[in-house]
Amino acid sequence: MKSIFNNYFAIVLPVCLLSLAACNQSAKNTSTASNMTDSTTQVTLPPSKGFETTIDGKQTHFYLLKNKNGVQASFTNYGAHLLSLAVPDKSGKLTDVVLGFDDIDGYKKSLSAFYGATIGRYGNRIAKGHFVLEGKRYDLFINNKPNSLHGGKKGYNDVVWDTKEVSDSTITFTYLSKDMEEGYPGNLNVKVTYELTADNAVKISYEATTDKTTVVNLTNHSYFNLNGIGSGTILNHSVEMKAANFTPVDSTLIPTGKIAPVAGTPFDFTKPATIGSRIGDKDEQLKNGQGYDHNFVLDKHDITTPIATVIGDKSGIKLEIFTQEPGLQFYSGNFMAGKNTLLGGKPDDYRTGFAMETQHYPDSPNQPQFPSTQLKPGETYKTITIYKFSTK
Repeated sequence: MKSIFNNYFAIVLPVCLLSLAACNQSAKNTSTASNMTDSTTQVTLPPSKGFETTIDGKQTHFYLLKNKNGVQASFTNYGAHLLSLAVPDKSGKLTDVVLGFDDIDGYKKSLSAFYGATIGRYGNRIAKGHFVLEGKRYDLFINNKPNSLHGGKKGYNDVVWDTKEVSDSTITFTYLSKDMEEGYPGNLNVKVTYELTADNAVKISYEATTDKTTVVNLTNHSYFNLNGIGSGTILNHSVEMKAANFTPVDSTLIPTGKIAPVAGTPFDFTKPATIGSRIGDKDEQLKNGQGYDHNFVLDKHDITTPIATVIGDKSGIKLEIFTQEPGLQFYSGNFMAGKNTLLGGKPDDYRTGFAMETQHYPDSPNQPQFPSTQLKPGETYKTITIYKFSTK
């Protein structure tokens, strides 16, 4: 296995190519070449120096992948974040469609938003911060009163991962989540691999093993705006989902346990509709979520068939989502309030980003009728999600 230093040099080499003058510097210094606007693409990359620091005694880094089409995806091992993703719009102009920040401080200040992070040990909410597993009760940190959300006080989004197996097109992050970390049982070895493919997709592969029965629900929490970061509302984006049902929630956003049909409701995206077309309807579920913040029960599918398609109204950029997961949490940016400054000084204004988190259902450990999230010793948790980009 190569050292982290050598892996780091390999992955930042494409950044070096953006500035020939920087190529004669050390690997450490070439990383700062991303602190610029690429003169070829006119895409502002996150300044890599903002991701070079030490947290909890571990070094953080900035990484860049780039495919033959010029698509660029940047990452950090802090929280295994996807920082930015520049893809071509209908005119061929590269457009950053993932909301992010200029440095790690931006992510730490906005922890409640989870921009671009890998989420664990359990993505989404667990009711009242506890569950029973094999007859034993486990209590979690309440960080979304009265519930536990996205792993608790210090979830996987707020830890430094190890960087492994870097190549021109992939980067793998690993993390050991120790027994009883945030209240969850079992030493969980987690691996997340990002691959930037030749057909302009980001493929995310998750793996985990445990030495004690536990619950696992990993996901990525990127916020997208297919018209580009800072381009305004996402309400005119078109959405289609292969989901005839969803899980209604109570006022604390915990599923009621029912599986309800979307037909005849504002949640029917079985045919394309804009996000904003019914978001203001008088509907109890929209009121509970203050918009869309619900798990959609995906129709029978496999990883070769897109289960959701979103199209940017201005850019013509089309996002297709493929997953092996049974659910998809669709969030319409209801709590974005312009309090955070995004990459390039742009505000995270109300509903200027949306999330589509592939997942098992919220609160599954307390709702046995939902697909199980249990993982036992000797088993391997494996799941793949793909975000593929093209133009309409």
